Amino acid sequence: PAHSVFARGIAAAGGRFVCVGTSFGAVLVFDIPPKGTNVTLSEVLEQHRDPVTDIAAEQGQAPDGAGDLVTADDSGSLCLWSSGEEFTLLGKIPGSGCTCSSVALWNGMVAAGYGNGQIRLWEAGSGRIRAQVSAHARWIYALDLAPLTGKLLSGAEDSFVHVWKLSRNPDTDDIELQHCHAECVTDTQVCGARFCDPAGDTFAVTGYDLSEI
Repeated sequence: PAHSVFARGIAAAGGRFVCVGTSFGAVLVFDIPPKGTNVTLSEVLEQHRDPVTDIAAEQGQAPDGAGDLVTADDSGSLCLWSSGEEFTLLGKIPGSGCTCSSVALWNGMVAAGYGNGQIRLWEAGSGRIRAQVSAHARWIYALDLAPLTGKLLSGAEDSFVHVWKLSRNPDTDDIELQHCHAECVTDTQVCGARFCDPAGDTFAVTGYDLSEI
């Protein structure tokens, strides 16, 4: 039987590659030349069994062994990769049956937003969960990260946009998540949210069936 084929999730990795997720679970790795238009498909990463939902590249300074790319799928599974001439799978975080709709990667920390409204923080190097918060009452549609400050933006169907602060405790090396701000966009299912600058001083949102930002 026919089924729709789509691309979802895109990220630049390793300085010369663009990775694109697909509805059949494969991640297409395109090699972008420094000059000219001879873009080639260099590799296909086949670890996901479900449609890919989002892809994120490292936005900060990854610790050794943490990798620089994370991919997520409809079952909630995450794959952690190291980019290069050949991409290497460093680890896989199994899903819990709830879609991971959006991911971000910063300083070896993976922030993942889920369909049940939770945000979970994982250690990219070990795959261990380090924090979990019930951030929203409905499906999270967007996560974004400000690389200069570690601010995390989340937007969801519940009309709320939250700003969080990610940090690492220098004494214990624990990952900490602090709530900074909440904004209600009345009568709007927030489906897109992005910071407008690397420090995360301003952000923009849009909603389902909304023609404005």
